[in-house]
Amino acid sequence: MFLIRIRTFCSSVKRLPVITLFTKDPCPLCDEAKQLLQPFRHRFDLQMVDISKPEHKQFWDLYRFHIPVFHFNGTEIMRHRLDPEKLEQILDRAETQD
Repeated sequence: MFLIRIRTFCSSVKRLPVITLFTKDPCPLCDEAKQLLQPFRHRFDLQMVDISKPEHKQFWDLYRFHIPVFHFNGTEIMRHRLDPEKLEQILDRAETQD
């Protein structure tokens, strides 16, 4: 006789916030930003948008001189460089609001 364990997850599972990184290749500042994001990766979902792709022309027009650009849940929070202290504050605030 086998015992089967079934895990159920309630529908109120907290979703992680989304950080969108607008980038292109090559971009040394973007590479640095990705490294600085690593210690926080368990606290958000990362989406990267390559602004040099034709389908992202609207972002190229907005950000070509400003990358990397960081959005948190759709709102711009930083440009040019990642500020880890500011990111920590934003993530802490988001976690306490949930």
